[in-house]
Amino acid sequence: MDATTVTAAGADAGSAPDERDLLVQRTLFSGPRRWVNDDLYSRIVRGVVRRTRAELHLDAGAVVDTNTYFGRFEASYWQRWTTVTSLTVRVAVESEGRLDVLVRASDIGSHVRTVDVFHHQGDGMAVLHVPVDTFVDGGAMWLEFHAVDAEATVSEVTWGVTTTRPARRAAVAICTFNRADDCAATVDSLASDPLVADLIDDLYVTDQGTDLVETREAFQRAAGEFGDRLHYLRQPNLGGAGGFSRGMFEATAPGSAGPVDVLLMDDDVRVEPETVLRLFAFAAVTREPMLVGAQMLYLFNPDYLLVSAERTQLDQLEGGLDADEFALRDESVVENRQERRVDAEYNAWWSCLVPGEAVERVGLPLPYFFQWDDIEYGLRCRQAGMPTCTLQGAAVWHADFYWKDGDDFGQFFSMRNSLTTAAIRQGIDPRAMATNLGRSVLRAVVAMQYGLAATRMRGIEAFLDGPDGAHGVGDGGQAALAAIRAERAGYPETARLAVDALPAGITVERKVGIPREDREDQVLAKRLLVQKLGRQRGGVVAIPYEDAAWWHVSLFDEVYVTDASQTGVHHRKVDPQRVTELQKRLIALLARFIREAPAAQERWREAQARLTTRENWARLYGV
Repeated sequence: MDATTVTAAGADAGSAPDERDLLVQRTLFSGPRRWVNDDLYSRIVRGVVRRTRAELHLDAGAVVDTNTYFGRFEASYWQRWTTVTSLTVRVAVESEGRLDVLVRASDIGSHVRTVDVFHHQGDGMAVLHVPVDTFVDGGAMWLEFHAVDAEATVSEVTWGVTTTRPARRAAVAICTFNRADDCAATVDSLASDPLVADLIDDLYVTDQGTDLVETREAFQRAAGEFGDRLHYLRQPNLGGAGGFSRGMFEATAPGSAGPVDVLLMDDDVRVEPETVLRLFAFAAVTREPMLVGAQMLYLFNPDYLLVSAERTQLDQLEGGLDADEFALRDESVVENRQERRVDAEYNAWWSCLVPGEAVERVGLPLPYFFQWDDIEYGLRCRQAGMPTCTLQGAAVWHADFYWKDGDDFGQFFSMRNSLTTAAIRQGIDPRAMATNLGRSVLRAVVAMQYGLAATRMRGIEAFLDGPDGAHGVGDGGQAALAAIRAERAGYPETARLAVDALPAGITVERKVGIPREDREDQVLAKRLLVQKLGRQRGGVVAIPYEDAAWWHVSLFDEVYVTDASQTGVHHRKVDPQRVTELQKRLIALLARFIREAPAAQERWREAQARLTTRENWARLYGV
């Protein structure tokens, strides 16, 4: 069933809207590549079974179900957010005997029931009609296949609906900076599935680097598939915010035909093409325009889910928090099922669909360069009446976050942009926030991460200086990026050293115990005092990255800490002069923050309208 096949011809003006069939999901039985676990798609319950991407071959007596991450139809999300009330499931069958096709369902408590059964004899098409009506709080539906008395082959399994909603244009926007091979592979993956490739009306690739994606064979191959639907754009490096915004800018240009959905996607993800189909299908039938996000599975651990859905705590400048205490996080989705519907505040832009109506209503993203651009935009849309759904069963694979070291230039943007987001979207209590900021900087100081402490303070200063300051957003972040990188070069511990920098015979020190949360400030004060008095443990030690908590590292006066990437180490050593310098700077900065934060907050709020316009972004793009 094609995604846009019209099934009822239109009549005269004023008659009922035309109906069309909409393909919302395919049941696939294995992954797009061999490194993907097929159990994410189908589960062999009994007997001899051979699985391919599109077909299932069962010996007599075999049983297979699709109660799996990609195999389930996430009914709770569809009932909550869309106009869909029923589905038609079609299954092509080849068999000399009987094949039973069952639609099974779960609820929030993981109780399983049978919704419909089709006893199919011989070759042909099994068709089942199932309601989507009892899943508000949780639960999903899936298929179960029983080859009763003969071999059987199952293929072309589709879940579809009939809708009178007009078709929407489907655009994909990818931005990249010197990840040419990764980006080319992502574009090629989209082209690899003919149905999905045909679904995409426009594909925008914004290249902000010097190692150009267009030089790669995989990209050229995909360009041949997409033809003039592929738009390759060059512009200055404006970070993720600038790259993604360019795709939104182009897709929603004045005069564009009809409503559009823009799927933002990182350049280095490994794509499950089915996810693209599911996101666009879901967005096509939501009751009102809303953001629809995909989940993130780990690249190095492809069965593991990062987080079910995310929320913020702006008074603590925290994002990426679990939206629900019962949600799956850092767990295998082969072994676990997320039955409870979990509502998100926002979805990260590793893969997130933004309706064109969002741009019309709230403008384009803020020119943050990167970090918190997706969070701020999601919250802005939410406050304007356009929520976000992080759709279960739709995911891409992305580099595992715990392999990324947190001590880098990005901490400047994270600090400046999180403060700005908190100021604009919620409001800041200057004294309470100053306490949080001081804690963040002092933890870096006590852990001998002096460059990190300086970087965070520079982010606080940039917030106070406002959008037009030296480290503001007037140029999209390019000057700030250069300045922060240059400043960090003066802090030796920020450099990643080769593994052979580790002294021979060095002792590895693992952390023992974790301070109680309500006593962490006391521990911090104690560690600072011990360092001031020079009473840490002497002698150089090595500390694995997972043990490098500030309260553990600060017990020693010289350490080698493994970089999160596991490709090198960082050498940290107590520097009393640096400590004194940074603490004096922090005291003055926090006093300034308490005085000036209210005025800075108003400047950022007033600037939002002009910073998010097409005119401002066109200036930054140079078009």
